[in-house]
Amino acid sequence: MILLWLISILFIGGIIAWLSERINPNYPRLIALVTVLLDLLLMFSLLGAEPGDGGWVASVDAGWIPRFGISFYLAADGLSVLLLLLTAFLGVIAIGSAWDEIKEQAGFFYFNLLWTLAGVLGVFTALDLFLFFFFWEVMLIPMYFIIAIWGHENKNYAAMKFFIFTQVTGMLMLISILLLAYFHYVQYGALSFNYHDLLAVQTAGRLEMWIMLGFFIAFTTKLPSVPFHSWLPDAHSQAPTAGSVILAGILLKTGAYGLIRFAVPLFPEASMSFAPVAMTLAAISILYCAKVAFAQADIKRLIAYTSVSHMGFVTLGVYAWNEQALQGAVMTMLAHGLSAAALFMLAGGLQHRIHTRNMTDMGGFWAKVPRMAVVALFFSVAALGMPGLGNFIGEFLALLGAFQANITLTVISAFGLIFASVYSLWVIQKVFQGEYANAEFDDSHLSDLTRREMVYFGAMMIGLIWMGMYPQSFLELSQPVLVELINSTESAIAAVVQN
Repeated sequence: MILLWLISILFIGGIIAWLSERINPNYPRLIALVTVLLDLLLMFSLLGAEPGDGGWVASVDAGWIPRFGISFYLAADGLSVLLLLLTAFLGVIAIGSAWDEIKEQAGFFYFNLLWTLAGVLGVFTALDLFLFFFFWEVMLIPMYFIIAIWGHENKNYAAMKFFIFTQVTGMLMLISILLLAYFHYVQYGALSFNYHDLLAVQTAGRLEMWIMLGFFIAFTTKLPSVPFHSWLPDAHSQAPTAGSVILAGILLKTGAYGLIRFAVPLFPEASMSFAPVAMTLAAISILYCAKVAFAQADIKRLIAYTSVSHMGFVTLGVYAWNEQALQGAVMTMLAHGLSAAALFMLAGGLQHRIHTRNMTDMGGFWAKVPRMAVVALFFSVAALGMPGLGNFIGEFLALLGAFQANITLTVISAFGLIFASVYSLWVIQKVFQGEYANAEFDDSHLSDLTRREMVYFGAMMIGLIWMGMYPQSFLELSQPVLVELINSTESAIAAVVQN
């Protein structure tokens, strides 16, 4: 029942935060913070839980719409627990980033933020595919409002583009889910949307490939991957800081999770046939978006393109489909969640202070804001894959595993690490080094990071160092899950070959 409580607390907390604005405009942010901290504390109980059958540490399965084989089925294993903790942790960070930024309609803002987090928790735990799609939609609509209401100068365009991309591809996934349920009815005489039941559905040939593509397109649009990535820079540049933190740190990870949990295990033969194409798209994403990042003057758009580039290592690792590559994909998801969220917080903090995102107007900030400069340097170095930090562990393992599957594409993708070093240090040079430039904006509010902000950044720093210096604590949680997924797909492919 703990999974039901985790989601319910966020839904209820969101409503209370919205209503509390009528009493005091400062109450919504306090209620939101307490709500997410309570969720985070409850999640730690999952770390000590003994895995049951199938490796699940918690589950709840109740009837919902039995006529159509739809149940309220939530379950969490080691992989889910890692992502649940990441979601709650970055939820706290997002609330902190919005603390002084969101002044208007604060109650409705925190309502949308908490409901987005609730939808994400549902995505990471739902094992009924109809329920999974329900939560997939729940997390999209509040994020649309966050961008459209509290975004910047071109917010309506960015919000609509985000919604259209994710909604259209979500409909493709729904069609694939319905087809799977229909084939379960044909083969077993009963409708079912249960994940374990659908694993047994036999689809073959071109039909399996088309159904798999419905999932693949939906998940890689959210990841995102070339050629479905163009919504992300617009959404990031226009979203408020908290929206960017949630987008980069959490929502992108739902796409990667979907590939690992659903796209490959449900369609093992089609996925392995499609793997060279997926890995090629990953390599293109890594190099192309790294190159495009150099052309950006808007600091938030630059960080957005680097996010697409780094998430390419996740796709590469997933479709290499061996233990090292998948562990690398999971570690990259976790480490990128922290480093990208921190970089967007820094960019949002700068914009909040000087009211511009244009890097051509910046320069020489090191002496003016030394704490911010040091923090920016740390997370830039983390993003480029410095040994001893979490990003290095993830990308190194992903490349090591991918090398076993496709040497050529792995070597090409590795050049992305070189580009990452160049654009990361170029941003530091452009913003914090050189001659101080303040002619184009009002720098009267260019203040250094506050103690509260340093607490948030310090927590993310500790997380990245922990991942880099003691990755085994994370690898041990996800390892049994990933091995089981690999074994199940290999068994499914072997059975098809024998038949």
